[in-house]
Amino acid sequence: MGWDEIKKARRRLSREQGTIIKDWGGRVPIALVYPNAYYLGMSNLGIHAVYSLLNSYNHVVCERAFWEADNKASQSPPISLESQRPLADFAAVLFSISYELDYFNVVQILKASGIPLYAADRDERHPLVIAGGPCIMANPMPLSPFFDCLCIGEAEPLVPAMLPVITEGIGGKRGELLKSLASLPGVYVPQYYSGKAVVRQWAKNLDDFPVASAVLTPDTELGDLYLIEVERGCSWGCRFCLVSKAFSPMRYRSIDSLITQAEEGLKYRKRLGLVGPAVSDHPQIEELLSKLRQMGAELSISSLRVSPLSRIVLRELAKGAARTISLAPEAGSQRLRQVIKKGISEDDILESMDKAAEGGIRLLKLYFMIGLPTETDEDIEEIINLTLRYKNILDKRRTGCRIAVTISPFVPKAGTPFQWLPMAQPAVLNRRLSRLKNSLMPKGIKVKAESPAWSQVQGVLARGDIELAGVLADIEELSLSGWRKATAKHNIDVDFYANQRWDVGQKLPWEMIELGTKSGNLELELDRALT
Repeated sequence: MGWDEIKKARRRLSREQGTIIKDWGGRVPIALVYPNAYYLGMSNLGIHAVYSLLNSYNHVVCERAFWEADNKASQSPPISLESQRPLADFAAVLFSISYELDYFNVVQILKASGIPLYAADRDERHPLVIAGGPCIMANPMPLSPFFDCLCIGEAEPLVPAMLPVITEGIGGKRGELLKSLASLPGVYVPQYYSGKAVVRQWAKNLDDFPVASAVLTPDTELGDLYLIEVERGCSWGCRFCLVSKAFSPMRYRSIDSLITQAEEGLKYRKRLGLVGPAVSDHPQIEELLSKLRQMGAELSISSLRVSPLSRIVLRELAKGAARTISLAPEAGSQRLRQVIKKGISEDDILESMDKAAEGGIRLLKLYFMIGLPTETDEDIEEIINLTLRYKNILDKRRTGCRIAVTISPFVPKAGTPFQWLPMAQPAVLNRRLSRLKNSLMPKGIKVKAESPAWSQVQGVLARGDIELAGVLADIEELSLSGWRKATAKHNIDVDFYANQRWDVGQKLPWEMIELGTKSGNLELELDRALT
């Protein structure tokens, strides 16, 4: 730990509002680690929620840590932001993991921090190392040997159950502490796994747990926004999407609680960012936006569903200085939208375009996937046709609105109806991506795409088992060639994990996780998709 690192942390702290600084005396110190850059992590509302929740306990001090480019380049250990201490000084280190490609960073953080990488090699001298987040809820297996315990579910019900056990047992024998944690609902302790299903835990009433920006900083992607969680989950049930399974049931915050949070947020920011997988589905969204506008708020919404898309919602957003909206048709053809159960028609899409054009929007972001099950080259042409139809509507209205398209390869996720299905081969994805770029970019449409090669890596990790831990531990260089060398060393069949269809009767690596889906539901949805 160098003086430069300490100065950087203190400079960053000086630009924050809402930072919680506590004396360590008599308290249980917990490091909350986002395994990527501060710039990204502080735009993640989940980090704010857990930071706030842990620090609401007087006997706990929670401090944040991140993994910056400088750390990666030099393999220097991260330090906590608040007190600039190394992770090894904490009683517990809690990782929040939202993205499979951050698995590599998790391993590097533990190695750089001097904490034994494998849980089996730790004892009472070392911090308790815990993982949570969407990736862990779906499939904890590739990372499981590195963690003492893994949290299956949402923090709000898990933290109150785990903290007394950790507080009481942290100074005692590691084995006894882990056994006690293993007895809690939603806590998976690999060393003491009983063989029973680990049942996902979820907050019953969101109003009991307000979630909004805990720390405000200009040094992040959404630095000009005060973020407020409006709802959690999604009721539409798209067959590729983890959210509707891992965060079910759909839950909304009351309009009164949201107004209260907005009043607090407007003390710090003019713009409010309303966050959730399907914010526009809130049953009182029009009333909410109207009231927020009356309060003088400028507005931003993380997600709008193509149908139903309310003119009133768009009008209120426009009045609230929103100049960008994001829509996700996902697929270009009606046939493929039915396969993925998107629940929208071409008429819905074009009607949404008309409404957006009327609303004074300046940037329209469209999200599509390639490599979806049963996709053909004709489906790619439909993405092109649909996007150009959008552009023609906007051009005729002379709105000056620009279109930006984001393309993501389909990655099968554990716990979804498509968990058994393969990804398309990288060569196919690259060819289809080139076709999209060559057709849309000359028309003035910006196209951004995720790397098919790295998406395949993501697919391997998403459907991976404990064998992937050796690859993560031994990778020498964080690059595609480094990945290939490590998978070859451990005889990992990349094609099996990413590009092969699995039989619905075979045992899945994540079978010990019970997300709460009714028995047979995933198989039924898969059958409906493919027939």
